[in-house]
Amino acid sequence: MKKKILGFAAVALLTVGLAACGNSSSGSSDSSSKEKSETLVVGASPTPHAEILEHVKPLLEKEGVNLEIKKFDDYVLPNKALADKDIDANYFQHKPFFNKAVKENDYKFTDVGAVHIEPMGLYSKKIKDIKDLKDGATIITSNSESDWGRIITILQDAGLVKIKDGVDLETATFDDIAENPKHLKFEHSIDPALLATTYNNDEGDLVAINANFAYGAGLNPVKDALLLEKDTSPYANIIAVRTEDKDDPRIEKLVKVLHEKDVQDWILKKWDGSVKQVDK
Repeated sequence: MKKKILGFAAVALLTVGLAACGNSSSGSSDSSSKEKSETLVVGASPTPHAEILEHVKPLLEKEGVNLEIKKFDDYVLPNKALADKDIDANYFQHKPFFNKAVKENDYKFTDVGAVHIEPMGLYSKKIKDIKDLKDGATIITSNSESDWGRIITILQDAGLVKIKDGVDLETATFDDIAENPKHLKFEHSIDPALLATTYNNDEGDLVAINANFAYGAGLNPVKDALLLEKDTSPYANIIAVRTEDKDDPRIEKLVKVLHEKDVQDWILKKWDGSVKQVDK
């Protein structure tokens, strides 16, 4: 009888021990899951977006968020990666581009905040003053339709073209130009990432280059552009997320630190005033 009691006791201790091990393993798994849930993966253009994210990475660590940055060199894959849940957010696109991408692809995305604006510039290796632009000059732009109205606005502000009455400048195309006194020709078949190369190859008379690609080529829009977009431009660069994640605390912390005054001041100084703060 005594042996049986000892046997039962041993079994009971073994059972408790296994249960304890099981609880310990479960706790470790929960901890690992919690740690993983605090990691935030953001897709971004290398410049200035990824550089800005690198700058705020330590600030997010203090908030308990481990920021991972995935760089993209084009304008298509970051939204696709977000839709496929390969990343948690992206930071590369301006609002009109975002609106067009959402409409065309039926993305369930939300804009959770504008961070900065990069003025679009038109550059030239052939002339130093826009007054010297010759009749019949060729202007090279990207194949991104969401930028066409932006470029036309710059040209209209410079008195070079005028669009048809009633046309929304944000969605205007080159077919909407009603007046073109210098008979300017427009080529718009080049990928945005190749425009800096086009400029360096001395192609065209004016080349419209997105600021992030201009930076990559060593150009400063404020100092080097022959024509520059006004500060009132609606083309602010935003943080985009899947709509289901718009209230995610990690996202809220990211947007909060990006809007901190010290961060915005750093951005302005880092790019010599050519990357500007926008209203939240």
